[in-house]
Amino acid sequence: MTYCYAFLTFPIDSKLLDTLSSFPSFPIASADIHVSKMKIDSAVIKALSLDSAKTTVARHGGSGFSTTAKITTTLQDGTEKHFFLKTGKGKDAEVMFAGEHASLNALHTVPSLCPASFAHGPLEDAAGGAFLVTDFLDMSGSSSGNENGSGMSLAAKLAKLHTTAAPIPEGYSKPVFGFPVPTCCGDTEQPNDYAETWADFYAQHRLLAILKKSERTNGKDPTLRSLVEKTVAETVPRLIGDKHLNHGKGVTPVVVHGDLWSGNKGRGRIGGAGAVEDVVFDPSACYAHSEYELGIMRMFGGFGGSFLKEYHQLCPKTEPVDEYEDRVNLYEL
Repeated sequence: MTYCYAFLTFPIDSKLLDTLSSFPSFPIASADIHVSKMKIDSAVIKALSLDSAKTTVARHGGSGFSTTAKITTTLQDGTEKHFFLKTGKGKDAEVMFAGEHASLNALHTVPSLCPASFAHGPLEDAAGGAFLVTDFLDMSGSSSGNENGSGMSLAAKLAKLHTTAAPIPEGYSKPVFGFPVPTCCGDTEQPNDYAETWADFYAQHRLLAILKKSERTNGKDPTLRSLVEKTVAETVPRLIGDKHLNHGKGVTPVVVHGDLWSGNKGRGRIGGAGAVEDVVFDPSACYAHSEYELGIMRMFGGFGGSFLKEYHQLCPKTEPVDEYEDRVNLYEL
């Protein structure tokens, strides 16, 4: 899971902030207090076509996987604009930021659902560093009621995302399962090679992929491998095979967030302007079965019965409906 509250902003007493900041993993930020100023990297200036003389950057928010900051700049027309910046070191950061960049922009087909991502790549002034720049998400205030927003709940936004067919990748004639780049769920890299069937993608690139990573990290466990292989060989085709779902029609690939738990949703202004909206962030997207999203959502809570009722009125459960609970249980693995 991505325990990152990088977008969150709220006022806090400076002494309390100093105390909390002494805990390395405590995810807290202040809209009123910037702990330290930073030098903005030349690569970021170039990627966003910013005027360095009119641009500042300060540490903002927190993440277990990157350094986070708020960019404030004055545009040519005199208006002030804010961006959110993540930086990290090494190949892992490059992969993570490339995945998040693609994920945010895939979800942004529903524009009010999440921040847009503008750029990512290697830093120029810090050797071996990488960056990601997105919309700044201001979650510090409430709506006055005079701003124009989408008027959509999070359930409605998610249902719209999950009822829109994924784009057709280059070289294919129809939507398929996978994603253009690897993504990271927390710091775990996930392969997203394209697959023609959902059962194949889920078996190979989720269940077996995480098993192989576990074996590399923790050593081999014959019992665990046997259980996963049995699930792949028997349960996966039985529950989510194309010939079984939707009376043999299978499912259409749609974009999913991929790491949607209560800590990756909130209410805020995208870009720091407009109405306060239900929003999500820190995605690990792929083109998948819509119900795959519900595994993590249910496993960690934060989405009650009223949310799911509204969601399923707009995005119906897959047939056979009486196996819905079994499928969601499978997706929790």
